[in-house]
Amino acid sequence: MSRRAAIHRKTNETDIRLKLNLDGRGQSRVSTSIRFFDHMLDLVARHGAFDLEITAKGDLDVDQHHTVEDVGIALGEAVLRAVGSKRGILRAGYFLMPMDETLAAAAVDLSGRPYCVVNAKISAKRVGDFQTELAEDFFQGFAQAARANVHLRALYGRSSHHQVEAMFKAFARALRFAVSRDKQLRSVLPSTKGLL
Repeated sequence: MSRRAAIHRKTNETDIRLKLNLDGRGQSRVSTSIRFFDHMLDLVARHGAFDLEITAKGDLDVDQHHTVEDVGIALGEAVLRAVGSKRGILRAGYFLMPMDETLAAAAVDLSGRPYCVVNAKISAKRVGDFQTELAEDFFQGFAQAARANVHLRALYGRSSHHQVEAMFKAFARALRFAVSRDKQLRSVLPSTKGLL
């Protein structure tokens, strides 16, 4: 059964078209007009083994915030739709991602309860053309729309570039595990409540 979703999110601030295949090969075509953010989204596709297409037009003359947050929301909506009933998935995943001198940790639970915690002390205000404080807004938007718990931490690191990149990679790998099919419990909902 195909686990795909297409989202068109249009507001007065952004116009986003996104296609997601959870069972992909890590291929991506991403254009947000924020080059470093494009690179991070390419990493999400590659490390998550998702096929991902994103075209985002936003009010970048105002700020990057709306574009970055709304892409997070659109991705969260796509994951929620593509995963369907959640029967037979692992539901939760975690990953530790080393990147040279940096170590980042991520944990994702598709629990049905949105909550996001990002703990990172990134010294640079920008990495390339990307406002680093907006990484948290992306993950917050994703968590709300996917109705997921998302916890991220840059445990240590010197390079702001490495800290942001390691968090995106760790997130992708944790999400990859969370949406993976559980061969042992193929049709079982991974919750004792009977609802996710």
